[in-house]
Amino acid sequence: MAYPMVATLVAAATLAVPSGPAAPGAPGRDQQYLPADKAALLTAADPRSKVWVTLQRGGGSGEIFYPDLGTPSARALQFVVAPPSGPAVRAVDPRTEMTSDRSLSYRQTYAGDGWQLVTDYTVDPARAVVLVKVRLTGEGHRLYTVFDPALNNSRGGDAGRTDGDALLATDGPVGSALVASPSFTATSSGYAGVSDGLTDLLADGRMDWRYAEAAPGSLVQTAETRSSATLALGFGTSSAAALRGTRSVLARGHDRVLRAYEKGWSRYLEKLNRPPSAADERLWNASAMILAASEDKTHRGAYIAAPAAPWAFGRDDPSGPYHLVWSRDLYQIATGLLAAGDVAGANRALDYLFLVQQKDDGSFPQNSRLDGTPVWEGLQLDEVALPIVLAHQLGRTDGPIGNGVKKAADFLAGYPDAPSSPQDRWENQSGYSPATIAASIAGLVCAAAIVRANGDATSAERYERTADAWRANVKEWTVTSTGPYSAKPYFLRLTKDGKPDSGTTYDIGDSGPSGVDQRRVVDPGFLELVRLGVLPAGDPVIADSLDVIDEQLGVPVRGGLYWYRASFDGYGEKADGSQWDYPLPADSRITRGRLWPLLNGERGEFELASGQKREARRQLILMARAAGPSGVLPEQVWDREPPYRPAGTPTTSATPLTWTHAQYLRLAANLEAGRILEQPDVVAQRYLRTSR
Repeated sequence: MAYPMVATLVAAATLAVPSGPAAPGAPGRDQQYLPADKAALLTAADPRSKVWVTLQRGGGSGEIFYPDLGTPSARALQFVVAPPSGPAVRAVDPRTEMTSDRSLSYRQTYAGDGWQLVTDYTVDPARAVVLVKVRLTGEGHRLYTVFDPALNNSRGGDAGRTDGDALLATDGPVGSALVASPSFTATSSGYAGVSDGLTDLLADGRMDWRYAEAAPGSLVQTAETRSSATLALGFGTSSAAALRGTRSVLARGHDRVLRAYEKGWSRYLEKLNRPPSAADERLWNASAMILAASEDKTHRGAYIAAPAAPWAFGRDDPSGPYHLVWSRDLYQIATGLLAAGDVAGANRALDYLFLVQQKDDGSFPQNSRLDGTPVWEGLQLDEVALPIVLAHQLGRTDGPIGNGVKKAADFLAGYPDAPSSPQDRWENQSGYSPATIAASIAGLVCAAAIVRANGDATSAERYERTADAWRANVKEWTVTSTGPYSAKPYFLRLTKDGKPDSGTTYDIGDSGPSGVDQRRVVDPGFLELVRLGVLPAGDPVIADSLDVIDEQLGVPVRGGLYWYRASFDGYGEKADGSQWDYPLPADSRITRGRLWPLLNGERGEFELASGQKREARRQLILMARAAGPSGVLPEQVWDREPPYRPAGTPTTSATPLTWTHAQYLRLAANLEAGRILEQPDVVAQRYLRTSR
């Protein structure tokens, strides 16, 4: 039900309990961001509302981003339930479900000993305000809200206080306000692990500490909450501004705001393609909305990799790399948007790539902040090539985009060691990678078509000569005939020296073994040669290599094969399921990379190119099985039945991963079309439909 403003004001005057003195124990304990396996992502479809909310599989919200997708401003908003007597308990392990097929709307339902808690989340379409409708049932049980701000992308500098019935917090130019209708009956601001309400409640189930304010530190704010209420958490340029907006939205009531929120997403979906027959309609819609929700609303076209900070990256303060923009991921996202029918979003991504992110020398940074500022300094040649392929797919050939394409192509063709790349697409090895070479060839052929259309035949011919030479040598550089996995030739993940039969060794990294013969390291990246039209699907070395991949990297889970991304991969949780960390000692094998559902999408596209539509459809189904009832797809799923999660379900890797959602949309659309829609015709015409 909606509570009118007058009722809210009366409640504030009669129900709020004054708090005590300033909290002791500054600055409190730093706590890393919550696990990255999010159960949901919410934001309004309207770009005016610059707030994003993640929900945790373990319960409550995780990071809440404001004023952009690179800036967490909250670590958590969670709930505690106290019995009639004895210590309180955290509300954990809820069932998270989408409450609408056409909106990023979610409910979490918790079941405890003698109680049940239901929480419904929504976001105001015009303001940076989150609403949570809570309903606790269970005789004698009491509900508490625990808010852990991380304003301005910092967990340790938040100051908080009670102002009437509101909890306010500030850190520099960002403020927050937490209020409820009916009002909170008690409030407190304290320091994490020392004087916060959670520590207090878990001890004896009573809110004994009621501190009126806390100086800057690791702030945690706690509020005794009515068993049926609507919470409103808002953000602004100050706590006063946040409070004004929050009260305004709260006065409208949860249900009214929810209707407007859902209408915004429904309108977005109405503009897109209908779900293909092969797709799960709910997952198709969720994937399209999650991609759209992953675009920043200030820096348009800047889509992030994931709204999460997995494993040791959760310690980063300010937040870590998944909140950045990677040109390879942005290419994947844009092709997913095109598959869904969001041509405008894909064009904004392209504009961002060439008008914001591209460097003066024509290359692209390994990743960048939302404003385009480079962060990590690595160079990956596929990240230079794939934006060119996207420009060709979108038909953007002239003006600033055309100029950017030429700069990128000149960089590729002129890079001294090309097509050997300082980093491959998994970012921890250098060398001759089939996936990188495929992208580079396709990029140069697409660039040739673009610059030729702009009157530069000389550059076009140079790009084509270079691409032809790389295609002619790709097997010589990356296919071994003397490897241990097959008597037949097969593709390697990469070679350090372009000599695949030489037995050159290298260190795997991420706690993997040292001195590994490159002939023992494989990955399925060579399928990019087929997807991008460089080699035919019927190439016998491709088929023989797939046999090796299935034997070495495939794991039968939930009715099909999922795959590790590469041999000896260590980018994942430790063997006992605890988080990946760094630095990691070489040869320790402490950590284990798990299975990547996006690889099922890549395999499905290959099967489609091979004419195996039924098998391609099966790969789409396997991708969908990696999503839970909340419709989010992960970076990785568990490989074998561990004691902590069922095999085939999301690990604590980055979830939702935009690349995985984009791959799902793309494979589904390709199945409907009966072909690989993102394959550049100009590349396929040059290499697959001629005698070359």
